[in-house]
Amino acid sequence: MNDGQLIVLSGQLLGRPAASWNASTVQTRTLVPDGSSRRFRQLRGPDQQTVIAILPPEHDPRGQAEAAAFYRIGAHLRQSGAPTPEIFAFDPATGLALCEDLGSRRLYEQAMEQGIEQCLPLYEQAVRGLARMQVRAARGFDPAWCWDTPRYDRQLMRERESGYFLRACCVDLLGLDFDREAVEAECAQLAEAAARAPADFFLHRDFQSRNIMADAQGVRFIDFQGGRFGPLAYDLASLLLDPYAAVPQAMQDHLQAVYLDALHREIPYDADQFRREYVFLALQRNLQILGAFAFLSQVRQKVFFAQFLWPALASLGALLAKPEAAGYAALNHLTDQCRQELEKRS
Repeated sequence: MNDGQLIVLSGQLLGRPAASWNASTVQTRTLVPDGSSRRFRQLRGPDQQTVIAILPPEHDPRGQAEAAAFYRIGAHLRQSGAPTPEIFAFDPATGLALCEDLGSRRLYEQAMEQGIEQCLPLYEQAVRGLARMQVRAARGFDPAWCWDTPRYDRQLMRERESGYFLRACCVDLLGLDFDREAVEAECAQLAEAAARAPADFFLHRDFQSRNIMADAQGVRFIDFQGGRFGPLAYDLASLLLDPYAAVPQAMQDHLQAVYLDALHREIPYDADQFRREYVFLALQRNLQILGAFAFLSQVRQKVFFAQFLWPALASLGALLAKPEAAGYAALNHLTDQCRQELEKRS
């Protein structure tokens, strides 16, 4: 779909008359996504109001399914009171979604420019909003809306997280020789421990500083199309361990307390149980991050992500040093191998 066709279809979906909404009155600007293959355009109408047009990759059935999930999950989140953008229209035939323009200021940019500590109020707002969304959006959530899997479970952990780390980072990127049998046994053990957490809440699954918009009105959550049922601690770990922002440990501890206070306003949940679950789910998220950064930097040639491999390995090592992770000696050794290989290449 070219820009002229996009403008015509968008006008039809928005109910704008062709006489005032056409190629001569509407300006388009391409927006570059991070790791996504979706296509983004900003449309500026004759009234200077803007909307964001999101299109799936061309000739991609999975992209079409992802687009439908974005619309259905986004509409549900908005209805549940989550701070997400309004979706004005959706075209099932093309997968085109037209959304509220939230600007270009993400929590990531705020943290980089102002310093992470100065962004504490925004982080506090984000974790409070997260707790509410996880509980409230689970009510009435239909797993049929999911384009990938309907639930975060052991199989996903093994294939998309620990398996992704071993394949994309340890083998394809770093070319390591390691005790595969011992490591995979520990990955299975880790998945078993993480899967004990109740998984009947709404899981965003990529809740990090580059998926949170921030402005004078506060924070808004985007890139929720991978949502599904899952455990509570995973999304919080995604934000607090975020290698992009490098949240200090003291701030992480504070934000976990803020989150638990907000969660307890929604439902009863044992705080000690949550903290135990957090360690195992944080380990799972950390492995996923390393797999993704390795894949994006090497296969997709998005070199921006390579710089975050080292901090992600540092956070993985810190998690494996916790008492709860005492039984993961092979993973600990593999983490050291990854560090040594990255040091050789730097």
